Amino acid sequence: MTNNNGKMNREESGRKGGETTAKNHDKEFYQEIGQKGGEATSDSHGKEFYQEIGEKGGEARANQRDGDGSSDGSSNGKMSREEAGRKGGEKSRR
Repeated sequence: MTNNNGKMNREESGRKGGETTAKNHDKEFYQEIGQKGGEATSDSHGKEFYQEIGEKGGEARANQRDGDGSSDGSSNGKMSREEAGRKGGEKSRR
């Protein structure tokens, strides 16, 4: 989607950039950047950070198993990507 000036918005620009990157790189590229990101996070955060995100993940998973995690009425115990993103966004705003 472009705006009135004929320029791409951020969403479209990001999508196109992601598609181009996916065409130009393979699985190993993503594994390598993921590992580097994990190492950088580990270097900059302490044990408490990982305990906190582990607790949040455990709580979210428990709520999901209790039937609080599915907005589409499905009972397969899985959350859609959209629902996970929304819940993650809500948590990060707190």
